Amino acid sequence: MSNTPLSEELKLRSGSVLKNRICKSAMNEAMATGDGRVVRQFEVLYRTWAEGGSGLLVTGNVMVDKRHANEPLAVAVEDERDMHLLELWARGAKSKGGQIWAQLNHPGKQSPKFLNGHPVAPSAVPLASDMFFPPRELTEEEILDIIERFANTASILEKAGFDGVQLHGAHGYLISQFLSPNHNKREDKWGGSLENRMRFVTEVYKAIRAKLGKNFAVGIKLNSSDFQKGGFTQEESIEVCKCLDELGIDMIEISGGSWENPVNRKGNLKESTKKREAYFLEFAEQLKENVSAPIMVTGGFRSQAAMEEAVNSGAVDVVGIARPLAVDPDLANKVLNGQGFVSTVQPITTGIKKIDQMAIMEISWYTDNIRRMGDGKSPKTKVRGIWSVIAVLFNFWKRGQTVKRVRA
Repeated sequence: MSNTPLSEELKLRSGSVLKNRICKSAMNEAMATGDGRVVRQFEVLYRTWAEGGSGLLVTGNVMVDKRHANEPLAVAVEDERDMHLLELWARGAKSKGGQIWAQLNHPGKQSPKFLNGHPVAPSAVPLASDMFFPPRELTEEEILDIIERFANTASILEKAGFDGVQLHGAHGYLISQFLSPNHNKREDKWGGSLENRMRFVTEVYKAIRAKLGKNFAVGIKLNSSDFQKGGFTQEESIEVCKCLDELGIDMIEISGGSWENPVNRKGNLKESTKKREAYFLEFAEQLKENVSAPIMVTGGFRSQAAMEEAVNSGAVDVVGIARPLAVDPDLANKVLNGQGFVSTVQPITTGIKKIDQMAIMEISWYTDNIRRMGDGKSPKTKVRGIWSVIAVLFNFWKRGQTVKRVRA
């Protein structure tokens, strides 16, 4: 192993230790059954990533309520019916000494029509798209029930051998909706001031800690900003992080945007950002001055040099890698062995403008690669233009038929 800052261990507040500073950050696997059941492919996939050398593997979205999913074929954990498969999943992920954290999520109103005819949200504010039904405002009783669901799912996963969970508080899902003044118009203790708007996420955190104790890791993925006028701001994000830091959060991953403005996928293209590769490093540096919890940034890292610079500069403690690991699962080993790694991942283009502007195209190609690894196959490394589009659309059609059969 080479002398790289990425190979250093990191001790968390929970007492556990990450074996290095490289994290496979969350990517939706789309491998569950139509009703959210775990399948054996999760063990195969995560064992592959474990063998690749990352110190931490964060799963794709795990739903705390199967009635509310963010996309087709997402895992939902509400009880112990899949305990054996969850145990295998955790065992595979930890087979090389790394950790696995499940990303817990409730999508709120960001749940598509073909999955959810009755979405809920902090307030009855619709999304700017006809892909989603207008939501119904949650009652306080329902809010308390969702908080308990987060804690219940975390408890089941801890029993299965998972090392921790990451709360998905970014990208416009329910936690993010509570935090945003654009989406949270409540006038009770769950809305209004920032203190009230952050109550939901702090109560979720407290509920998990009360159920599982301090030795189970709890992190969060949080927007640096919604990047929308009147939305959740960077100043507010820092205040939320300070509060969670005081409560004892184990790690904070910085992201940004939402379905309505997906800057987490398209990034900030300022020249300074291009040079440093990662999208949210400038905000991470600001946050470092205000919190002591470890900071992770995901989005844009493509070279070993940029990853090392981010850690050496003190901007981050952990480097989050997503899509490059869907093409090269051995990425971490190559970086840690000092091979001067540079990812070949590039934006996917077909030459057809409307298709190239669809985020679903990029997401789907990488998701298909993830599913290939779950089937024990090697990932594809080259995109074949329009033929990749056809393959992606066909696979999505097949998945849609699966969901329809289960829900019929």
